[in-house]
Amino acid sequence: MEILESIQLDPNFGEIRRRLHIRKEKEWQRVNRIIESAWPLIHPRAAFRVCSITSKQENIVHIGPVRLKSRILSQQLDGSEPVFPYVVTIGEKLVEKIKSTGDFLDQFYLDTVANVALHTLLKKLEDHLQAVYGFACLSSMAPGSLEDWPLTEQGSLFSILGDVETAIGVKLTEVFLMLPAKSESGIFFPTREKFISCQLCPRKDCDNRKAKFDRQAAEKTGSLSAEKQ
Repeated sequence: MEILESIQLDPNFGEIRRRLHIRKEKEWQRVNRIIESAWPLIHPRAAFRVCSITSKQENIVHIGPVRLKSRILSQQLDGSEPVFPYVVTIGEKLVEKIKSTGDFLDQFYLDTVANVALHTLLKKLEDHLQAVYGFACLSSMAPGSLEDWPLTEQGSLFSILGDVETAIGVKLTEVFLMLPAKSESGIFFPTREKFISCQLCPRKDCDNRKAKFDRQAAEKTGSLSAEKQ
């Protein structure tokens, strides 16, 4: 397992303001003050492993002895290229501040700042992998992002990486949630064209959406259940 700790993470003010839908300058000044107080609490860390695919079937991918069950993941993976299981986190201090904040609006602002920071960290890891391993395009999937690859698969992903808790302080609970809460796991893999799970998800009004829903692609992969069609 490889660890990244000295990560320079700068606030993405534009993305924070977009997610909060803030137009009034006075309110944005309030958010800026919140960002200034919150950002020193962020401790970005990332863990990943360079892996080879041992075997691949219609809805099963084996990485060594570990089985990942997802038809869409199997469809996306080339099979001959390395893949990069990962976990990233911004640490627990900002999460603790969110929980202890009594003002619900400030709590919402802080939570948005944390989510944007986590997204920025994930992009930093992607850029690092592209630069070091020479891939022009990397795509990713995360357990729980689609019904096809449920949250329970995080257990398998963590077993590939090893002792993530000791490495970067992220613990997996009995119900497969990560602590600290502002953490994310998944797998990066090289593709010719960018694939984002959001393309297959019909959920509306999602602030974390990274790509538009593509119904044609969703129907082609079989990711839409009958009730969603």
